[in-house]
Amino acid sequence: MGMAASQARFLGLTARKTNVEFEGQQINQQRTTLSNQSANYYNDLLGMSVPVPPSVDDYTKTVYTFEDGALTNQITAMIAQTDGTYTVSYTRQWKDDFSVVTAATSIVNRNQNGNDDPSDDIYKVGSTTLRNMSDAITYNIGGQTAYYNPSDKQYYTTADFQQGTNIDTKDKEITLNSDDEYLKSLSADQLANLQKEEEQYLELLKQKYGDGDYMIRYIQNSSTGEYVPYFYKKSDLEVANYDANGNSQSNINCYTIGSETKTEEVKATEGCRLEKDSSGRYINITIPSGDGKTETTYSLTTSTVTDQAAYEDAMNQYEFDKQEYDQAINDINAKIEIIQAQDKNLELRLKQLDTEQDAIQTEMDAVQKVIEKNTESTFKTFG
Repeated sequence: MGMAASQARFLGLTARKTNVEFEGQQINQQRTTLSNQSANYYNDLLGMSVPVPPSVDDYTKTVYTFEDGALTNQITAMIAQTDGTYTVSYTRQWKDDFSVVTAATSIVNRNQNGNDDPSDDIYKVGSTTLRNMSDAITYNIGGQTAYYNPSDKQYYTTADFQQGTNIDTKDKEITLNSDDEYLKSLSADQLANLQKEEEQYLELLKQKYGDGDYMIRYIQNSSTGEYVPYFYKKSDLEVANYDANGNSQSNINCYTIGSETKTEEVKATEGCRLEKDSSGRYINITIPSGDGKTETTYSLTTSTVTDQAAYEDAMNQYEFDKQEYDQAINDINAKIEIIQAQDKNLELRLKQLDTEQDAIQTEMDAVQKVIEKNTESTFKTFG
């Protein structure tokens, strides 16, 4: 190899070696960046809060109750006072057998009477026409509408007996203005008492479900044989959906008389005394009367109550948080695996560059020796 060729080859190898070193530096920089990213992901893992399942003990508490006749009382707060007494709050529960409750509804049929005025509509369930509870029960006496007065057992031309005229019923047929079989089975006095009951029903309905007109019908209980009232709010009937035959297509609220558990809260009763047993649990409570002149002692029943609904809500939240946590862990691990694969590829490439650099260096050493021999030979020729 000539002098010029050797030098050209050496310069080429030097340039190639420089390129390999530069690429190696770039790869090391990329690996450093990947290492930083991986460290950040591991820091994210360390900073994540691991969901902890709820403990049933956190939703369990000791409850003290005492009975007062039909009332069941549960203590909700006990605040100790400096004089040794307690200020106690409690809730009382009882079953009210004369309460308005929701009932299953039947298909209601609407007859619009050929006009668009909803106040004139007639509503039926089966063959029974719903009756407006605000309307008095009336009779037909010789083609005349009559109202019965249970006080003197006479019939009058108006519901206001003092303003109306007494109707002579001698030799006249008296018929009830209703197709309700239950109403037809009652005497005039029984119907008068029934209307008084319906006034109480109406008051209960308005207290619980708001003012307005209410409709009523009676259904015979197949087990007891007694007739049970069922109520509908007229505004609900008016806004319901009906098909072309007038049959209801949407749910219409229906109510009846039944049993309902009612709750009342008694707050901050002062001057109460509490007695404990040897284990520290309360066994008796003495509550003063409203005037403070008398007091009554009740035995306390201790029970442990778990708020199951709250516990299940907390457990559902834990399961949701755990799924989110697991998903986040999986996502970060997947990203770390990608970084590790990229780093592995860069490491392999770096090893290839090291091998290539060793080969270049070996070849450069050989060329360098050739150049040195050429130089030495040249100087000897001219010496």
